[in-house]
Amino acid sequence: MTQPQQAYSEAVQTARDYYNSDDADNFYFHVWGGEDIHIGLYEGADDAIAGASERTVAFMSERVKDKLAAPGARLIDLGAGYGGAARWLAKRFGCRVLALNLSEAENVRDRQMNRDAGLDHLIEVVEGSFEQVPAENGTFDAAWSQDAILHSGRRDKVMDEVDRLLKPGGELVFTDPMQADDCPDGVLQPVLDRIHLESLGSFAFYRAQARRLGWKEVEVVDLTGQLVTHYGRVAEVLRAEREALAGKVSDGYMDRMLQGLQHWVDAGRNGYLAWGVMHFRKPG
Repeated sequence: MTQPQQAYSEAVQTARDYYNSDDADNFYFHVWGGEDIHIGLYEGADDAIAGASERTVAFMSERVKDKLAAPGARLIDLGAGYGGAARWLAKRFGCRVLALNLSEAENVRDRQMNRDAGLDHLIEVVEGSFEQVPAENGTFDAAWSQDAILHSGRRDKVMDEVDRLLKPGGELVFTDPMQADDCPDGVLQPVLDRIHLESLGSFAFYRAQARRLGWKEVEVVDLTGQLVTHYGRVAEVLRAEREALAGKVSDGYMDRMLQGLQHWVDAGRNGYLAWGVMHFRKPG
């Protein structure tokens, strides 16, 4: 598939520049779990990040396993990162995956890991924004996204794109770091400043988008406590491995990251954030 040139929105371009930086690439690859850079499901506070992250993929996959196991099934992963979920799903179900991701630094690693795993015939990695996906209408049986849609300043446009891309009866399963439905005004500014965003979504926002598009709400699982555990665990690992990261990740970046992670933890503990698995179905 040839990727057309596109003008990214300001929010998406900011995220693209960040994830293409050497600091971010090395941090997420070496600290956050390597294959997956999303929030994990923890059975204990000292669980390995990679294992907890894989547990999230497994939990989400149970929601759409019938779609993915069907002959010829096609999935789009919006914000695929290093492609850990795409490889896990392609290996388990044999489905074809379009791994859409805005960071070419991550995509280079993703393509190599796909080749190493012998899965590159099932997974196509494409640079692009989920606000304007380079794929035809009604292409996919399912859409998947983990902790990526927050980076769009036009989340309603992302939902429109998912609706366009899904076949009739297609399903969306995703997670996103969000604000609580009853979050007071102004309290998330330290979090928003750190990630260069003006707002976050919410369970209420995504439910409203589903109603607007005529989707059925299959399931919404509130797992907000896992967000606090995850960001705390990442900070703990970063402190433990900081010396080993010298030369790969700058001191300034690590200082800012630790401060930013603490903002997420504090906001989560104060009840200002939300996170969970959302599952919707397009009418057949």
